[in-house]
Amino acid sequence: MTLEFFAGASRATEGLLAAELAELGAAGLKESGGGVYFTGTLETAYRACLWSRVASRIYLRIGGAEAGSYDELYETCSRFPWNEHRRMDDRFAVSATKSGSPLNNTKLAALKVKDAIVDSFRDRTGSRPDVDTRSPDVLFSIHLAGTVAEISIDLSGTPLHRRSYRTSVGEAPIKENVAAALLLRARWPETAAAGGAFVDPMCGSGTLLIEAAMIAGDIAPGLGRERFGFQTWPGHDEPLFRTLIGEAGERRRAGIERIPPILGFDRDPKAVRSAVENTRRAGLDGSIRITRADFAEIGPACRPLPIGLVALNPPYGHRIGSETELKETYHRLGKILIGDFPGWRASVLTSSMELSKSIGLRAWHVNTLYNGPLRCVLAHFEIHSQRSESHPGTEMLENRLRKNLGTIGEWADSQGISCFRLYDADMPEYSAAIDIYEKRWVHVQEYAAPPTVDPDKAEKRFHSIVDAVSAVLGTGRDGIFVKRRERQRGASQYGKLAESGVFYEVHESVYAFLVNFTDYLDTGLFLDHRITRSMVRSLAEGTEVLNLFAYTGSFSVYAAGGGAKGVTGVDLSNTYLSWARENMTLNGFSDLQYRYIRAD
Repeated sequence: MTLEFFAGASRATEGLLAAELAELGAAGLKESGGGVYFTGTLETAYRACLWSRVASRIYLRIGGAEAGSYDELYETCSRFPWNEHRRMDDRFAVSATKSGSPLNNTKLAALKVKDAIVDSFRDRTGSRPDVDTRSPDVLFSIHLAGTVAEISIDLSGTPLHRRSYRTSVGEAPIKENVAAALLLRARWPETAAAGGAFVDPMCGSGTLLIEAAMIAGDIAPGLGRERFGFQTWPGHDEPLFRTLIGEAGERRRAGIERIPPILGFDRDPKAVRSAVENTRRAGLDGSIRITRADFAEIGPACRPLPIGLVALNPPYGHRIGSETELKETYHRLGKILIGDFPGWRASVLTSSMELSKSIGLRAWHVNTLYNGPLRCVLAHFEIHSQRSESHPGTEMLENRLRKNLGTIGEWADSQGISCFRLYDADMPEYSAAIDIYEKRWVHVQEYAAPPTVDPDKAEKRFHSIVDAVSAVLGTGRDGIFVKRRERQRGASQYGKLAESGVFYEVHESVYAFLVNFTDYLDTGLFLDHRITRSMVRSLAEGTEVLNLFAYTGSFSVYAAGGGAKGVTGVDLSNTYLSWARENMTLNGFSDLQYRYIRAD
């Protein structure tokens, strides 16, 4: 039976999670802020819980409820068949999240749903079920979107990033799933498969070392957990779960023999003891070597190793030291990388581009990662060959982007606007439109150069635009989507450019919209129509609204949000009408008064 799921993850790792889920057999993948929606069987969900290195939780979607008000949420949930998903003796808890909902208090929303569950069981059986917020047998999750509440069961139990091996942490720990994401961004799986070594010169409590060994050894990150949330759910299939655990055990036994050299160093004896203990608990003390040493002293121990990856999460200046004090440390790190690791690759996670630049090496690629709430820069370096100099005008473009970010970006923040145009051919030699979505994704459209411009020069200029965006915004290449915009005529302007089928959820005002950065010339949300959409909302109350050339329905969403009696969207494209319907449903507008007509 095909079921619907949502996998939660740290921000900026949704693409990695989608790739993982696809390998695990998931279908219908759709990225959203903080996770990925997918479909599959119960086996798919069990494999995701057991094998996903990036996910934080896996939710099974079991229904929905009307949530225009707290009372409506309670009334609808009172009629929900909770007995199908928990037994009378099971302790339960309720958590709530929201996006674009009129219900701002998620704690109150969770309390209303908890009361509805308790009252429905008491009315049916005469007994009151037990609530346990610390260690529930079943955790119900409520996500408020528009005027609808999605009801899910948390199949994970405790968050999946808690691998069970880490009892001791350093002063500035990195979450296990963020560490895994760092290693995947650094292409460690390919390096490990080729027999390359792994070195962490500032290993702290050993999280990067252990995650690197688990990836190289084909070890399921959930294999050592005491229990998952689904094991106390009435729909749990224990024989299936035991089969998957047995398979994971076999893969671990085979894979642990293939782990290449993995070395960790730290000058703090307490951190070293912590790392050794965590490594032992993970059952990897025979595969990882940890030594007390300052990072400046590690060269002799690493020279005999096969060329591989150096990855580290050094101090940021937030919890340990100050950024000014740390710049010299980062500069020393760069010298050591050049002197002791020629031919290697390095990936360094830090909180700012300034600290990253203090290393003194030119990054070939930069990603964004979030370590908890902290937005971090993950810079990747090729130590044996630095990149060639960029186009001479790139520095001018970077300066313009920084200036715009300080004016337009600050204005957008002050207005609560998360999707906006940062740059629109401000400089004639860099003719492009650069749009930011949710401070995470960048959509770059270069206006094609005229035939009189040398194609090689035009190509270099195009790449320099991407370099400048990455340098200024700290966005990795996988978060930058580039297109070349040429004059379109006839049907060609509506044609597909690609077939990724990947959608991202973005927000404007209190509404959410699905955009696609790769498959079409436009993303599905025209940012310059934002003010006009608000005007339509202010005029729509009590009216019938006809939206011609409806495209993906953004105006329809605003009209419905403004209290229109009905909204009719007309478009020649079935694709856009389907997209419009999804946008309306995403915002809780799915009633019969909203119509979609394919016509001229």
